[in-house]
Amino acid sequence: MEMEQEKMTMNKELSPDAAAYCCSACHGDETWSYNHPIRGRAKSRSLSASPALGSTKEFRRTRSLHGPCPVTTFGPKACVLQNPQTIMHIQDPASQRLTWNKSPKSVLVIKKMRDASLLQPFKELCTHLMEENMIVYVEKKVLEDPAIASDESFGAVKKKFCTFREDYDDISNQIDFIICLGGDGTLLYASSLFQGSVPPVMAFHLGSLGFLTPFSFENFQSQVTQVIEGNAAVVLRSRLKVRVVKELRGKKTAVHNGLGENGSQAAGLDMDVGKQAMQYQVLNEVVIDRGPSSYLSNVDVYLDGHLITTVQGDGVIVSTPTGSTAYAAAAGASMIHPNVPAIMITPICPHSLSFRPIVVPAGVELKIMLSPEARNTAWVSFDGRKRQEIRHGDSISITTSCYPLPSICVRDPVSDWFESLAQCLHWNVRKKQAHFEEEEEEEEEEG
Repeated sequence: MEMEQEKMTMNKELSPDAAAYCCSACHGDETWSYNHPIRGRAKSRSLSASPALGSTKEFRRTRSLHGPCPVTTFGPKACVLQNPQTIMHIQDPASQRLTWNKSPKSVLVIKKMRDASLLQPFKELCTHLMEENMIVYVEKKVLEDPAIASDESFGAVKKKFCTFREDYDDISNQIDFIICLGGDGTLLYASSLFQGSVPPVMAFHLGSLGFLTPFSFENFQSQVTQVIEGNAAVVLRSRLKVRVVKELRGKKTAVHNGLGENGSQAAGLDMDVGKQAMQYQVLNEVVIDRGPSSYLSNVDVYLDGHLITTVQGDGVIVSTPTGSTAYAAAAGASMIHPNVPAIMITPICPHSLSFRPIVVPAGVELKIMLSPEARNTAWVSFDGRKRQEIRHGDSISITTSCYPLPSICVRDPVSDWFESLAQCLHWNVRKKQAHFEEEEEEEEEEG
C-alpha cells in the first residue's frame, strides 16, 4: 500500500517530459515511458550510406553513430534535471541535408596557389558558374598569375570576377557557398577566411592528399548544379574558438581594417591591463611546441579553470575531430569522426611513458599557459598558420566554436569518411591470412 502511494506521488511530481519521453529524431521509432521502457527498435539498422548525390526522394538512413535517446529516469525517484541549455541531442548523420532559404547567387572559388595543373580546371569551373548566372568571387592574387593574365580567351570571364584581398576585405556576408580546388589546405584556408558563420563548402580533390576534399572533377557540372539546387548531404565539422591573450611588452601592434599583424579577426588592445587579445577560428588543430629551443616545452593545461596536467615534451596538440586525422594521428592519437562532439588533447613526444592522448567533451574550456618553471618560451600555430611566440604571462583559451564548417558530401558523412580513411591514410590495409583449403579441412575433421 505504501509503495503504491509512493508511485502515485512520484508520477504527479514528474514532469510530462520526464514521465514519457519520445525521441523526435527517431521519427516515432522509440518511445519510453516511466513504467514501461522500450529500448529496442523494430526496424533493422543499416550501415549502408545514402545514395550518391542526386536523390532526395528516398535514401537509406545511417544509424551507426546515432545513439539511442537516453531514458531520463533512474530508479524509482531519480531523474535528470530538465535544462534545454545543457542537454545534448545526438543527430543522425544521414539526416544532415543541405537546403537553401533562397537560391544561391554568389560563390567563392578558392584555388591552390603555385600549381599549374589547376589552371585549366579553374577556368572551366569559373566559365560554367558564370554561364549559370552566378557571381564569382576570387582572391586578387589568383588573377595575377601570369598564365591567367596572359590568356586572352579568358579575358571576357576575368572581367566579371569580384576580387578581394585576405586580411583586408570582409566578404563574410557576400558569399552563398564556396568551391575549393586543391588539397586539404584549400579547405583550411577557406575556414580561416570566415571567422563567423561559414557558407557550405564543396571541395574538389585536385591536391596531394584530399582527405577533406571528396569530390572528383570529372563531372563537376552536374555536381555543382545539384548543390545549387540544394540536393546534397553535409557534415558539420566543428571548429575551435581560440583566444590568445598576451602581455604588452613595449611594442604596439599595427591594426588594419580591424585585423592584427597576424591576420587575426577581432584583435583588440586593453591598455588598462596591458594586454593584447587575438581570436581565431580553427578547423584542424592548435599546436603548442618548443619551437627552436633545445629545451623541452613545459606548459600547464587547465580544464574549466582546474589544472589537469603539465605537458613536458615537444609540445601538445589540441584538435577537433576533423583534425584528429592530421597531426594528432601522426602523434599517436585516435581518429574521431567529425560528427562526434569532442576536443582531443594529444602530447607530442611526452617526457613520460604514461601520458596518453585524451578526449574531452565539446564545450569545455581549455586554458594553456607557460609553466612558471619553464626554461624557455613556447610557440603556437593555428591550422599551421599565424605562428607566434608565447611567453610567461600569456594564455591560450580554447573551446568549441558556435560556427562549424558545413562540408558538402559526395554520399553521406559516414561513407565519405571511411572512404577517405581507406584511400588517403590506407587505414587497416594489410595482407590477409590465408584460409584453409577444403581438402585440408576435411582431413582435419576425419582425424
